[in-house]
Amino acid sequence: MTKEDVGLRDLAGYFLRLGAFGFGGPIALAGYMQRDLVERRGWITQAEYLEGLAVAQTMPGPLAAQLAMWLGYVRRGCWGAVVAAVPFILPPFIIVSVVAALYVTFAGSDVIQALFYGIGPTVIALILRGAWKLLRVTVKSDRRLWAIFAVVATATFVVRSEVAILFVLSGLVGILLYAPPGWLRIRTAPAFLPLGLANVIAATQSTDLNTLVALGIFFFKAGAFTFGSGLAIVPFLQQGVVHDFGWLTEREFLDAVAMGMITPGPVVITAVFVGYLVAGLAGATIAAFGVFLPPFLMVVLFGPLIMRYRRHPAVQGFTKGATAAAAGAIVGAAGVIATQVLVDVPTVLIFLAAFGILWRWKVSEPLLVGASALAGLVLFRLR
Repeated sequence: MTKEDVGLRDLAGYFLRLGAFGFGGPIALAGYMQRDLVERRGWITQAEYLEGLAVAQTMPGPLAAQLAMWLGYVRRGCWGAVVAAVPFILPPFIIVSVVAALYVTFAGSDVIQALFYGIGPTVIALILRGAWKLLRVTVKSDRRLWAIFAVVATATFVVRSEVAILFVLSGLVGILLYAPPGWLRIRTAPAFLPLGLANVIAATQSTDLNTLVALGIFFFKAGAFTFGSGLAIVPFLQQGVVHDFGWLTEREFLDAVAMGMITPGPVVITAVFVGYLVAGLAGATIAAFGVFLPPFLMVVLFGPLIMRYRRHPAVQGFTKGATAAAAGAIVGAAGVIATQVLVDVPTVLIFLAAFGILWRWKVSEPLLVGASALAGLVLFRLR
């Protein structure tokens, strides 16, 4: 099948499978799309994929979901973005909602704690391995981009949060490094800043409407104003759900992050887990709608503009700098999470074993995560 023959049903089928079985976080998911859609099926060209990756890393919002929407948009316009987004998000939404219900039922049990004890370190290994693959494709051997990557990674780890201004500054540095001075004067488009949710759909009778509205607005802002990826969004969510609103305890939030990382699909599916703990299934639905709507709007509204100017040297320079910055933020965020997950010798050993396996062999991520869960069950009891 040529890329011209790819239909909406083909896109929907692929992204449904990716959402159901795609483990490993945003970089791993981006890697699967490159492998499946570019190398194996030829539905997307390498140039289209790299442009989409750069766009997803430049605009705010979850990287994997935004890349999926972009690739669907490139192939079949607005409806292509829809059939990429909905099937991609639906399986992890269902999985996380079910797991959240079980979590609420068995909260505090030793089994739940033991599972997360073993799975967490392996997820860190998956993130780092995926980040290395991204660096090999985008940054490559360019020392200037490596310098941008290192600065942003260090800043993210030290501050324990994304520093949004660094993405803009990195993009401007990219322009200065890669675009001739004559190209610095480019036309810009007005920034699109969503003001709020168009609709907050109804809830169950037992759910406080004010809480649902607050959830929707909070996660809409998380999707609209957080740069990087689902990993870089974690510090923003922690500040809001734990400190500002007090919806979750620190422990519950860390468990929610772990669920977002170990389930298939985009990491920001963490929003569904948080929403469920706060307001049940209605809260999970509102949180998912809120966090995924901004990237969809940005792809659909800005898609034509970006496609028009994507060859401009200044735009290419900006995306190079922003790409390096996004990779740095992902690694920095992984470091932040690691300080909360690698808490003793057994967890460090699980991480090293998982990282070594991933580096040396091609192994199924779900199989590795399952083995880590079993290791957690054993080692947690022997502490």
